[in-house]
Amino acid sequence: MMNVYCEISAVQDTKGSSKSFPKHETRHLSEHKNIARCARFSPDGKFVATGSADTSIKLFEISKIKQMMLPDSKEGPVRPVIRTFYDHVQPINDLDFHPQSTVLISGAKDNTIKFFDFSKATAKRAFRVIQDTHNVRSVSFHPSGDFLLAGTDHSIAHLYDVNTFQCYLSANTPEIGVNGAINQVRYSSTGGMYVTASKDGAIRLWDGVSASCVRAIADAHGTAEATSACFTKDQRFVLSCGKDSAVKLWEIGTGRLVKQYLGATRMQFRCQAVFNDTEEFVLSIDEPSNEIVIWDALTADKVAKWPSNHIGAPRWIEHSPTEAAFISCGTDRSVRFWKENL
Repeated sequence: MMNVYCEISAVQDTKGSSKSFPKHETRHLSEHKNIARCARFSPDGKFVATGSADTSIKLFEISKIKQMMLPDSKEGPVRPVIRTFYDHVQPINDLDFHPQSTVLISGAKDNTIKFFDFSKATAKRAFRVIQDTHNVRSVSFHPSGDFLLAGTDHSIAHLYDVNTFQCYLSANTPEIGVNGAINQVRYSSTGGMYVTASKDGAIRLWDGVSASCVRAIADAHGTAEATSACFTKDQRFVLSCGKDSAVKLWEIGTGRLVKQYLGATRMQFRCQAVFNDTEEFVLSIDEPSNEIVIWDALTADKVAKWPSNHIGAPRWIEHSPTEAAFISCGTDRSVRFWKENL
């Protein structure tokens, strides 16, 4: 009978003291001409892209960033930006990398999703464009690469077939009020589910095949906007962040609130909370103090607060999926890289 109790997830087991988050060094990488609004790492952790209100996208190669951060770089200045794309006419809201190929997509306020092939050194413009009907606030590739989701000012995510550009809308949708614009949409690691974080404060879980809503956590962040939501790798939990300044961990099977990560204020920007690469820590922003805040994922204790080194609070934080490194993007237009001090 004993082994029944071993099934209880480690996330709920809060015995023991909090881990300490390793010290990181940070470096200013680049500057956009306007606010740096979003960032995304490639699934293999080799690239990171940033999107700006200046309508441009910058693509960085991680190995070049690390080379740039070495104290004795003999080759002269290393340029970590390997591509800059200009093809939108409105601010960039979100980015994602194709899971298998050298394709980057962007969603923007100009109602489009654009596809860029970053294997071509000279290509500045998109090779494919999806014209949506709404402001594209968030984009997420299905793990197969054959489909993508667009979270827009519309309350239901738009599902696109990447090969045909056919758009599908869920037939089985809950009643969503007027303030249901989607701030973020993210697939789970297998694509079996996706999650939406909406302006009405709700987190909604959707079946990845039928696109029906399987669970709605209506007041996940009260009346404040839910600004981000992402799955744990095992797809058992969702981490959400809202303008009520709370970061919350939800159990998918029950919709139960499992943990709250408190003590950082986010009421102004559409920022997100993210796990580190091992899911042992949760990272987010404290706007008033302009700090990066880190919690132990298991105990929910705050374990670190670091000056962000941005002028004004960061707008975005994104962690590498493969190593102890993350990116912060700022109202000050700058992009910073953070990596563990070895």
